[in-house]
Amino acid sequence: MAEKMESSIGVLSHLRVVEVGSAAATSYCARLFADFGADVQKVEPPAGDPLRRSAPLTPGGQSAWFAFLNFNKSSIIIDRAEPNVDTRLTALIDDCDILIDGRDVDSADCPSIDVAAIRQRNPGLIYLEANWFGRNGPYAGFAATDSTVRALAGLIKLVGAADGPPMHAPDFQTGVLAGLWGFIAAASSVVARTRAGAGRSWSLSIFESSLALSEYHTFEAFARGNVMRRIGTNRFWPTFPAGIYETKKGWLGITTGTPAQWRAFCDMVGLYELRDDPALILSQDRLQQMEEIERQFMPRLKTRTAQEWFAEGLKRKIPIVPIPEISDLLQDSEKKARGAIVPVLFGEEEGLTVGSMQRLTLTPPRRGGKVPAPGEQQGVDRTRTRVTDTWPGSSGGADDSRQPLQGICVVDFSMGWAGPLCTRTLADLGADVIKIEAMQYPDWWRGVDRRSTYVDGRMYETVPGFCIMNRNKRGITLDLTRPQGIALAKRLLTGADIVVDNYSVDVLPKLGLGYDVLKTLNPRLIVLSMSAFGKNSIHRDCRAYGSTLEQGSGLPSVIGSVEGPPVMSHFAFGDAVGGLNGCAAVLVALIHARAAGQGQFIDLAQIDCMMPFAAPWITVHSIGGTPPKRYGNRHPQFVPHGCFRCRGEDNWIMVTAMDAEMWQRLAFLIGRPDWATDASLKSTEGRRGIEDLIERSIEAWTLTRDADQAMSELQAAKVAAGVSRLPIDLLNDQHLRARAFLQEVERAFIGLHPQPSMPIREGEEPCAIRAAAPTLGQHNKEVLSGLLGLSDAEIAHLARSGIIGTVMLSEGELAKTRKVSSG
Repeated sequence: MAEKMESSIGVLSHLRVVEVGSAAATSYCARLFADFGADVQKVEPPAGDPLRRSAPLTPGGQSAWFAFLNFNKSSIIIDRAEPNVDTRLTALIDDCDILIDGRDVDSADCPSIDVAAIRQRNPGLIYLEANWFGRNGPYAGFAATDSTVRALAGLIKLVGAADGPPMHAPDFQTGVLAGLWGFIAAASSVVARTRAGAGRSWSLSIFESSLALSEYHTFEAFARGNVMRRIGTNRFWPTFPAGIYETKKGWLGITTGTPAQWRAFCDMVGLYELRDDPALILSQDRLQQMEEIERQFMPRLKTRTAQEWFAEGLKRKIPIVPIPEISDLLQDSEKKARGAIVPVLFGEEEGLTVGSMQRLTLTPPRRGGKVPAPGEQQGVDRTRTRVTDTWPGSSGGADDSRQPLQGICVVDFSMGWAGPLCTRTLADLGADVIKIEAMQYPDWWRGVDRRSTYVDGRMYETVPGFCIMNRNKRGITLDLTRPQGIALAKRLLTGADIVVDNYSVDVLPKLGLGYDVLKTLNPRLIVLSMSAFGKNSIHRDCRAYGSTLEQGSGLPSVIGSVEGPPVMSHFAFGDAVGGLNGCAAVLVALIHARAAGQGQFIDLAQIDCMMPFAAPWITVHSIGGTPPKRYGNRHPQFVPHGCFRCRGEDNWIMVTAMDAEMWQRLAFLIGRPDWATDASLKSTEGRRGIEDLIERSIEAWTLTRDADQAMSELQAAKVAAGVSRLPIDLLNDQHLRARAFLQEVERAFIGLHPQPSMPIREGEEPCAIRAAAPTLGQHNKEVLSGLLGLSDAEIAHLARSGIIGTVMLSEGELAKTRKVSSG
């Protein structure tokens, strides 16, 4: 191949994984195991996994999406028509460590499996089943696609033109998100199995997995009410500007999250009156005048190129980034060097796809690989010994009462969304997470307003985003700019298993907490750095938010209409995605640390974590050189497919026909039995010829119905459909309520409030939330006394010295502190 594929034994090479059924979520989950050397056996019917036929296709007619999901696996054909097929499949599963089951999404003609009987014979088996909506609830059994699920999850209605229709991305998001959650469940079970030999069984809801992206808006709506609406393409509440804008050459992603960034942006484009206007300091205030503000700065952006503005923004510490095309990603030597883009061999075709985001430095993932032909085995070691027979620390007995990560200690230096979601997930799974803030510099998600009215009113304790991202953690304060604070942090790290930060790459090293120091203190320590571009990137100094990560990922270039701008899907897409990838990476490193006693450094570049959503287009372009086609709200494989207006104001529903049978049922339902019996419309291409007419006919039908009524009728006919919800709607969603997804938690300053559950559960009920998010410095005494053995007198001295505390400092108080320190 033109690009060299690298292979290694892999840190997970002791694991055998069997994948059954056909679902992007389970395929991606299994691929994450294959990335680190696991023997993944993909069970397919004689005709192959249906995903082998999913669009977009390479010039050779092969699915680029399937290629991304399945390289480095082996394929085994199981034909249910053969005699003794059940015995053959059971024997395969009997000999595996992990069974990943996507049959509830699409059985792919897989024979039945008696999982309970297999677990009797193989008690160490880890079992993960995935389904669209979970085992129970009003939506269970719904026909679904990626887009209908995202509509129900509140991820479509806020995107696009203000007057509609809502805009949505290609069909590759739920599989990636749910695959990450599935991997987190299974990998945490591998960690737990080193302590007790029994495996665990998990159920994964693809719908609930997608709520990791909408939970911020949902709980902001809980606190603020129905304040969100669709406000235009590349505009998102609550941050402005946080969008994509045209320049002299190319498009530029801009986000101004803090007052300082807004002032720097105004300076950069020469809008000094806007810079000095006190009514525009906060983002929410700027949203009220967004039209006028854009009229002033958009013409100025067209005076220079995107690259020129990017260079200027770097100097001023503004989160801005040029919007790459897919061709730009393929020419990016840094992404190839990091393994973000890797070679893939698919039959006779050679191309590129997206590699592993979990960039472990000591036990790295494979770089590229081969997609198996149906029935093809790849590099399988048949002599391996099952893990539970060999790992030290295995008691061989079940201990279901303990959470998978109980006994793991995590020191959390992260702020905002991405890092805290990573550590929240570890905490939800039982880890003891100690969040470190400072009175002087608390988590910025408590609010960037440092005026005395905000601080004195303790408003920073009422921010929904902070509260949902930091539950189940203990919180302390340490001033890390002073030697006493650093000394205490080092003592905590000496006894920790994991440390997480999402600062710029130089922050911890400048404080004396770089990896070279930490590995000397604690050789078993796993250090996860979640910077925006990676430790050694040429863009390592670029400031970034979750919006910046999406803007720079290439994904916006494949979304929207042909004549329109690149389109963002979310105001901070990259944050949740980075957090889940960080958690997955930590778990792989933890498996290695438990087995070998070695920690390691993980260099996670959050911008690369967004690339899987554009992976199929990267592969197609790498092979054929053809730029990706933009479909708007249409689809490369399904016709019809779109977001249709319903009765009432701004009410919409996603509808799609996934195959000829579903199309016929839809045609009958909307009163076109002639279409249902027209042989020329059985094929996707036949329907594409009259796609405009089909869409007008569907909307004529939906306009006479409330959105929920339309969904009920469509689902009764087994047609994939989902109401386009607002995030606030999820607070009263009948399905989420039936599944107890929203858990009520009591917390100081805000009282009883809802918290989202994880989308993975071991029984019928979600994993219980043990504690609300800590108030600032809430656990200072508990941690400093209980873990470090400090006396009450020593703790009181730290408080008097300002090393620890429980109240944020205002702007004025902070200035006084700086003056004293410099003096």
